[in-house]
Amino acid sequence: MDSGRKTPDHRVKARERLPRHERRGEARLPAVLATLTAILLYLALPEQLLFVPRFVLPALEVLLLIPLIAVNPRRMTRQNRFSRTGSLTLVVLIGISNLASLGLLVHALVTDKAQQGGPLLLAALQVWATGIIVFGLAFWELDRGGPVVRTQAERSELPLADFRFSQDENDDAVEEVADGSSRTSDWVPTLMDYLYVSVTNSTAFSPTDTMPLSTRAKALMAVESIAALITSLLVIAHAVGVLDK
Repeated sequence: MDSGRKTPDHRVKARERLPRHERRGEARLPAVLATLTAILLYLALPEQLLFVPRFVLPALEVLLLIPLIAVNPRRMTRQNRFSRTGSLTLVVLIGISNLASLGLLVHALVTDKAQQGGPLLLAALQVWATGIIVFGLAFWELDRGGPVVRTQAERSELPLADFRFSQDENDDAVEEVADGSSRTSDWVPTLMDYLYVSVTNSTAFSPTDTMPLSTRAKALMAVESIAALITSLLVIAHAVGVLDK
């Protein structure tokens, strides 16, 4: 074996992957788009699935989002008590409103309102999609101190992880896999990684390749799985009932 081979450029870049090496921080735009999507999905829900006037919660959420963008307009490199509290409050608001809508959806599907089959089935899809977004945002905000800490702090100073990604244990795998591991490339998860965790948890009702480590991570994943399971079972039962008529 030729131990003097030059490492390909793309492998060298993998070992020096952003954002941690240059401390640029994670891009703000994906989180803004995810939040706005959740808000729009809520605004599109039928009236019977809203527990407060339609525009009250979206207005509060936008009011929280604007200063968060002002603190970190392009890259997430700064954090203070206000921005941390505001970002967590925003996620909690979206999460509570979506769980409340799920409860109203359950009530609607098991009462006479179930005759409105088409709109309610579409609403179930909206609630399910919003759940994926909000739990992905929650995982992203909580794991290892949040998006700012994950990129700006030294790895030795990071809080304990809430999730174990495959990259965290790939350093002893084959070379082309090990070069992208956390130990070799200083990899940290971004919002897309947490949204993927949320998608798989919401569809498989259990963790797949990413394992929850902390109690709060397990609790959040349990709530998401139960909510997704309830939505799926009700939709299937309603669809079967419609077909039997």
